[in-house]
Amino acid sequence: MSLPAPTAYPVLVIGGGISGLACAYRLHRAGIPVRVLEAGDRPGGVIATEKKDGFQFEVGPQSFLSTEPLVELIDALGLNDQLLHANPRAPRYILLGGRLVPAPLAPSSLLATPLFSAGTKWRLLTEILRRTRPPAEDESIAAFVRRKFGDELLARFVAPFVSGVYAGDPERLSLRAAFPKLHEFEARYGSVVRGAMKSRPTKGTPRAGLCSFRDGMETLPRAIAAHLGDSLLLETSVASLRHGKADGKPYFEAEIARHNHRETLAASAVVIATPMDIASQILLGLSSEFASLFSRIECVPVAVVSACYRREQMQRAPDGFGFLVPRDEKLRVLGTVFSSSLFTGRAPDGMVSITSFAGGATDPELCELSDAEITETICAEVARVLGIMGNPVVTRLHRHARALPQYNLGHDQIVHSLQALTAATPGLFLAGNYLSGPSVGACVEQANRTAEAVRDYLASSRTGFSLSGFRSIA
Repeated sequence: MSLPAPTAYPVLVIGGGISGLACAYRLHRAGIPVRVLEAGDRPGGVIATEKKDGFQFEVGPQSFLSTEPLVELIDALGLNDQLLHANPRAPRYILLGGRLVPAPLAPSSLLATPLFSAGTKWRLLTEILRRTRPPAEDESIAAFVRRKFGDELLARFVAPFVSGVYAGDPERLSLRAAFPKLHEFEARYGSVVRGAMKSRPTKGTPRAGLCSFRDGMETLPRAIAAHLGDSLLLETSVASLRHGKADGKPYFEAEIARHNHRETLAASAVVIATPMDIASQILLGLSSEFASLFSRIECVPVAVVSACYRREQMQRAPDGFGFLVPRDEKLRVLGTVFSSSLFTGRAPDGMVSITSFAGGATDPELCELSDAEITETICAEVARVLGIMGNPVVTRLHRHARALPQYNLGHDQIVHSLQALTAATPGLFLAGNYLSGPSVGACVEQANRTAEAVRDYLASSRTGFSLSGFRSIA
């Protein structure tokens, strides 16, 4: 008796985080049938929101910038009425000598800030008058800042900022990969300030602002999942992926496991949108080189500690976005977001909710401590900074063992090698936060590009085929 033929799909998207969901949604909107396979029991990956006793906690990203691709996606999903906008003038703080100092985010505040000495201020203000060229070799963020502005700016401003974005080490992060605009400004204009001024958007262009949703960040993946409907399969893992030809045309076979049932799916195109360690296993059947390249991209652990207090426990209620911590302050907390100050609905009346981050590339050992040790350490440090009296009313700890990919020196070359390896397998595509930025907006933008590449591939004459003998959903 012959075995039943695999079910055929135009596209399989493996991974239901924001990258996979956004890619699948764009394909779906283009009228291309797609099947999304997610191993977990919910869509969204690290984007998750928890609610407890009137508090609302973000497990992963706390907010996003309203970049054009994200604004278009939110509008298409009909989520505009759920969107929350943070106050664009909300101050950001840097911890200096145990006290919070407003970060100088405008030229007018640069002269008055106590963060920098007169020498550093002079180098910042006169940078536009000096023309420099970036080195030919890949340069770390730390080396770039020292070369252009000195050690003080690096230690007190840039390094904390890098911790906030990448949880990374500026001594190892690549400027070209992590902040390509800065490299481009110097390469093209000889000055970062001159490049920024010449690249300013035209008057009237909306500026990206900090946003979230009334019911939390998970609103976005939930909405995409609802639009995908039965095209999204949860609790479905991919054991292996094979590449072959039918009628002389390339196709893929994926062995999947769902609810203790094994099945084979076939597709003309596959998008791998899983974390890198999982992608390495799935792609072993195609080439072991994928695993070798993925292993060269470091992922760092991060602990997210949410703590809630009664307002009277605080000498002054937190106001603004939050604060970042230079390593010279000798604290283990990397930074803290004033969650209930930033967006409404994060805490009941009379309560305050804050979220802190620790670990990362500069202190990965912290994530080896017990839950109680991490929570107590971070809450105690933040309490000293903010003048909080007494213990928190509620705490939540979330660990992310592989939280953020590090765009370290050589990262661009690794990505180029991955792209070349992928191109050598017709119909295979990658999407994820290790390609062109870890933010939600960057992931959506990259997922859109991947979807367009898939659509172009399917539209090409050599790929418009039906798998002979395969059951098709089209």
